[in-house]
Amino acid sequence: MSERPFKVLGIQQIAVGGPDKARLRRFWVDTLGLGLAGNYRSERENVDEDIAVAGSGPFKCEVDLMQPLDAAKKPAVHEPPLNHVGLWVDDLPRAVEWLTARGVRFAPGGIRRGASGFDICFIHPRGNDAAPLCGEGVLIELVQAPREVIEAFRQFAG
Repeated sequence: MSERPFKVLGIQQIAVGGPDKARLRRFWVDTLGLGLAGNYRSERENVDEDIAVAGSGPFKCEVDLMQPLDAAKKPAVHEPPLNHVGLWVDDLPRAVEWLTARGVRFAPGGIRRGASGFDICFIHPRGNDAAPLCGEGVLIELVQAPREVIEAFRQFAG
């Protein structure tokens, strides 16, 4: 395999879902003490989410608390409850190109702007004949890290 032209820097977020985000907020924000940083709502993605955060600065990690706008519609952001894991990458377009060439299956939608304002795309949880490599049951979000996050990881995380 040729040298990977990108680097996974760290965890950008985890996304948890439930039928009632108020219950999620009560646990993650009120009980565990994470800060509440914002809200994102999308009819197309069938989601109403609160964005909670742990930590600060370039090592801040989001915990997205998601409930479906309509529990009968897809995507079902509350099933499974651990919806997806987001990974910071230093060069998203090159990562997608390289991974696609090696048979990684991506979810529909391509690279696009995500809830927190960063470019994102998703690795599908299941492979198929054309693209057999996948998240093996886990939806994985690749997130383009901004310059300050890339530099912080290079400086402090090796």
